[in-house]
Amino acid sequence: MNMAIKHRWAVAGLMLALLATFAIASAGVQQRFTSQDYTLQVTRLTQLPGVPWGMAWLNRHTLIISLRHGELLSLRLDKLSAQQPAWQKITGLPTIWARGQGGLLDVVKGPDGWFYFTYSKPQQGQGVTALAKAQLLQDELGKVSIAFWQELFVSDSASDTNRHYGSRIAFDKQHLYFSIGDRGVRENGQNTLNHAGSIVRLNLDGSIPSDNPFVGNSQFADAIYSYGHRNPQGLAYDELKQRLWAIEHGPRGGDELNLIEAGANYGWPITSHGKEYWGPLKVGEAETMQGIHSPSKVYVPSIAPGSLLLYQAKAFSQWQGNLFTGALKLQHLNRIVLDEQGNAIAEERLLTELNERIRALSVGPQGLLYFTTDSGNLYQLSPEN
Repeated sequence: MNMAIKHRWAVAGLMLALLATFAIASAGVQQRFTSQDYTLQVTRLTQLPGVPWGMAWLNRHTLIISLRHGELLSLRLDKLSAQQPAWQKITGLPTIWARGQGGLLDVVKGPDGWFYFTYSKPQQGQGVTALAKAQLLQDELGKVSIAFWQELFVSDSASDTNRHYGSRIAFDKQHLYFSIGDRGVRENGQNTLNHAGSIVRLNLDGSIPSDNPFVGNSQFADAIYSYGHRNPQGLAYDELKQRLWAIEHGPRGGDELNLIEAGANYGWPITSHGKEYWGPLKVGEAETMQGIHSPSKVYVPSIAPGSLLLYQAKAFSQWQGNLFTGALKLQHLNRIVLDEQGNAIAEERLLTELNERIRALSVGPQGLLYFTTDSGNLYQLSPEN
């Protein structure tokens, strides 16, 4: 290697080191934004080494974060420092099919205290959406380890694309729901013999509830709870009103917020409010059709929703009962106001000036909102005192 090349490599290495130093040092930077109800304070907490896809709380100080490329992190929020990253890698994951939109996806703490994961699993040279659960143990020094990893459900959702895996998790008191995209094959939305393009419902041990809507019907896979979905990347269960919400990516235009009912068909690709990517033609036969559930809210143009959260805490008392979704394309935090019947009656687009693709959402122990972005940032959102 000649001296000129060595010099260029040295300069490149210095620049990377400076960028890393700036990323760590800039943690704690605060910005102010306004909303209809609050002056908001957004604090950048840390930079994470990848696309943070899911978040779950181990305890009041420790956040568990999944990275789409196949790593799991623990983050001590009481140990944030400008000198070193506060996150540690958690080992013990199975092989992850981290290609395209696949990878390590959601992580949620279940009502039984176990942590549940969705991820794309390699299967005969393709990826399928899978579900597992594990115990996460933290030692006296704060290190987190995986114990008792159990694979619960491997969906029938293989395709030759690496698109539209879903996949978010939600719970009622006894059951688990998780979403699976159509895997880039439109016909899967109405193909009820496989799990692609559906929301499945399971018992917490991965078995199929006997009261699932299609149990015993030879034209449907037993795990299916609802179908006709394109790519649902947000799920939220309202325990107070006992209803399940999902938000999904439409094609070019036509993202949908849906109130999920057992056995319902949500239309994809027969009905859609979107257009083809390659031209101005509408997708589907119509926007609405008899026998197909219409969305509670449609986004045209698409915002590209990356998550869904129902807020029920006290820190933002005026937002109780509101839904929140992170927007990936029209970069903002989307707040949806519902009436008592579950109709979406208003929305507000927050943090537009942040210019970030907002991905995962979580409510912290104090009722504050936390969110990640595809740039790797973790932020805290709080009302200004």
